[in-house]
Amino acid sequence: AVYAWSVFSTALKSPHAMGLSNPEASLPFTVTIGMIFIGSYIGGRIQDRVGPRPVALTGGIIYGLGCILASLAQDHSQLWLLILGYGVISGFGLGFAYIVPIAMLQKWFPDKRGLITGLAVAGFGFGAVLTAPVAQWLIAMRPTNPDWAFLPLGIGYLVLSLIGASFFRNPPVGYIVPGWVRATSGRVRDSYKEYTEKEALRTPQWYLLTAILTLNVTVGIALISQANSSAVDIAGYSLAGAAALVGILALFNGGGRIFWAWISNKTGRTTAFTLMLGLQGVCLLLIPHASNAALFFILAAIIYLCYGGGFGTMPATAGDFFGVKHAGAIYGLMIIGWSLGGLIGPPIIAALIGPDKAYTLGYTVIGIIALVALVLPLVTRMPRAKADALKVIPPDASGDALGGVAT
Repeated sequence: AVYAWSVFSTALKSPHAMGLSNPEASLPFTVTIGMIFIGSYIGGRIQDRVGPRPVALTGGIIYGLGCILASLAQDHSQLWLLILGYGVISGFGLGFAYIVPIAMLQKWFPDKRGLITGLAVAGFGFGAVLTAPVAQWLIAMRPTNPDWAFLPLGIGYLVLSLIGASFFRNPPVGYIVPGWVRATSGRVRDSYKEYTEKEALRTPQWYLLTAILTLNVTVGIALISQANSSAVDIAGYSLAGAAALVGILALFNGGGRIFWAWISNKTGRTTAFTLMLGLQGVCLLLIPHASNAALFFILAAIIYLCYGGGFGTMPATAGDFFGVKHAGAIYGLMIIGWSLGGLIGPPIIAALIGPDKAYTLGYTVIGIIALVALVLPLVTRMPRAKADALKVIPPDASGDALGGVAT
């Protein structure tokens, strides 16, 4: 649902509603993305200890209640309430639950790490397919109080999260996929050891991967935060048409998580990120000139596809580099890149576009950032193994299903 924010943003900027400025309307979304890191980091550490189900249940409850609280905001003076409910509380709950299936499914399917993490996060991208048109329909009922739409949405999120989380569990102790062996060569290789969180943080690779994720989020989310108004102002979409477009683009956000995760198994993880950043850079440079509705859609769809691809590919990349035993904590901490990108991208693009609707300036700057970022995946390599200092150890009684290594 977070990727349907531009539908709410357009409604909240109406002088007949809250009358927010462009930067003000991006604040709740920005805070949400910022809080996702805090929730993911805490949730990842807890789920590594207590298992996925209680963490997912708690995150779903917090997320739903935050949306319900946001529905109480009535006018410009209560922007703080919208930021608190949707931004702080819902953002934390979202991150708290988000990390769970990523870590859990890598333990169930270590042989299909790229594809399975893509599938795990695809639903997050697909969410706006339903939310965008439903939100537009709810907002149209009370156009002077668009925040009320968070009430039925929050209740729905709460109920569905509780149902889904009830099925979560880790594989049993000693679980091994029949016939699977760790890959030690090829475009995609498995880590030579199971890193702890502290060990991962002592490698330059963790910081390079986090920077790649940060920049991929920054450039993609810049468009996402302005998608609705950009479609209206650049390509002449109606408000209803723009809301429908946001929903359709969510298919590419979700699909990109599966598509690029699959592609990365063929090309290698860092090559996939090079392609994602390059494609986004070119499309961002072109999109402010796309006055044709079909061309605007094609360019936006490619950006959404590549943006989503970062989330489908990075968990598997982290698993390749650092192992999956502590995936919740390691990738949960890496999600700071998502939050940083969310804190950087939307405010920059909102400020550059400004009241004069300077879309060419805004998207040109973001496009250049994407092209410069190409350097990072080109210089990132897996940590080097010290084969003579390592030996594989069997699964232990602590519940690690994949075993580990000792030095």
